[in-house]
Amino acid sequence: MEQVFSYIIGLGAAVMMPIIFTILGVCIGIKFSKALKSGLLVGVGFVGLSVITSLLTSTLGPALSRVVEIYGLQLKVFDMGWPAAASVAYNTSVGAFIIPVCLGVNILMLITKTTRTVNIDLWNYWHFAFIGAIVYFASGNIWWGFFAAIICYIITLILADYTADRFQGFYDKMEGISIPQPFVQGFVPFAEAINAGLDKIPGMNKLDIDAEGMKKKFGLLGEPLFLGILVGIIIGALSCESWKEIVEKIPYILGLGIKMGAVMELIPRITSLFIEGLKPISDATRELINRKFKGAKGLNIGMSPALVIGHPTTLVVSLLLIPVTLVLAVVLPGNEFLPLASLAGMFYVFPMILPITKGNVPKTFIIGLVVMLIGLYFVTDLAPYFTLAAHDVYAATGDAAVAIPAGFEGGSLDFASSPLAWVIFHLSYSLKWIGVTVLVLITMFLIFLNRRAIIKYQKNSKQTTEENK
Repeated sequence: MEQVFSYIIGLGAAVMMPIIFTILGVCIGIKFSKALKSGLLVGVGFVGLSVITSLLTSTLGPALSRVVEIYGLQLKVFDMGWPAAASVAYNTSVGAFIIPVCLGVNILMLITKTTRTVNIDLWNYWHFAFIGAIVYFASGNIWWGFFAAIICYIITLILADYTADRFQGFYDKMEGISIPQPFVQGFVPFAEAINAGLDKIPGMNKLDIDAEGMKKKFGLLGEPLFLGILVGIIIGALSCESWKEIVEKIPYILGLGIKMGAVMELIPRITSLFIEGLKPISDATRELINRKFKGAKGLNIGMSPALVIGHPTTLVVSLLLIPVTLVLAVVLPGNEFLPLASLAGMFYVFPMILPITKGNVPKTFIIGLVVMLIGLYFVTDLAPYFTLAAHDVYAATGDAAVAIPAGFEGGSLDFASSPLAWVIFHLSYSLKWIGVTVLVLITMFLIFLNRRAIIKYQKNSKQTTEENK
């Protein structure tokens, strides 16, 4: 079983998603050719996003490493990036069974009307496997690992339901889509609380500036393209030790700026492929549900947040937070994690924050700053357990992605910085039975609230349909 699912996951999202979408499309009545085209467009979108992400990391990585070397910024928790976290997650006994276990939980919740999300984002199941893996290695008990993974999955599906309407209302062409990814959903409670607090600050409502407003207010300076070029040039200049070296490296510095600008400009164009491929599947699914399963009205397809990371506010705020996060990592007392390889994951912090702030750039930046500040400490705290799991996986597989340099611990911004990961880990491992009891009670309460909301939603939908008739 472990070998089978390792092989499937090894195909990568770019191969997995076309297969899944083609099968799903045919099953819901779309012609094979149309379903295949939809799947291929989504697959091409993942390839394009991977290329752009690689461009970002390969461009920024050496420059930032040089900055770290020049200013002596190295900290003891080595940034492994999301590939290492995914490898640790899937190359464990928890990861080997995570897909069938979570699919089973999803089906059970759909039957019992405790979720309205059909989560087909199989690639991102590694997040659930990750929390299960580190609990497993920390406790030495695989059942605790599965417990943590399943609890995380259930809470994530409920949060996906809770945020679905606002998500669909904020982003264009996202009808019938929800985002059941625990990294992005883990920031929702924080964002709700911080946004409510910001609304009570006098004058904050006057800073209602979205990405389009920035373009009008600042002109070229408000464009993600220009901001990318500017940040790239600044980082390139900081990677030089003297003015003489800056002059000598002008072509390199300008090239770095252009590449960063290209990343900012190309991400929205790439993500449009996801939407183009997703629309026929989404439309056909809603039609089928409305026609065949009247009692299941309101179901959503669970998809990757990659669909919407090209939003201008996400690009602007992510870009501004990259240098700020690096400075915070160095000056915060007690933090041992310096994010470098994980910086490409910054875009994934905001997909569910934007519907809460309504795309407001100042609010989104403040929330992002707070969650990154807290997230650095979370990564530092979980680093020993991440390292324990990574060493075991490396010994078994020899995978270079999980090889941690001698004298360092391993960490990753992706999911390890999420409040959801940190809370579930410490409640299930550190507090033992007390924490487990608290987790079960919280989860059961959320299930009860979600089921009541779903039944009410379906009842209102049925009443509206009858009145229209």
